[in-house]
Amino acid sequence: MLYHVKVKFGREFIEVNGDEIIIGLSSKPIKGRANRELIRKLAKYFGVSTSNVHILSGFKSKNKIVAILPR
Repeated sequence: MLYHVKVKFGREFIEVNGDEIIIGLSSKPIKGRANRELIRKLAKYFGVSTSNVHILSGFKSKNKIVAILPR
């Protein structure tokens, strides 16, 4: 399933509304750390492996499109 993800920094939370996710991250967006944290959090929230979560666009943006594949 495809989701539009908006990233906010400084606090940790996840809000899912249909195909939109707003997620808070504690990692700084340096050398891909925030993207790795995003993948880990979404995988845990949806109960899938991290290899089933893919950032399709927005690698260097706060607005991303993420695909989450079923188990």
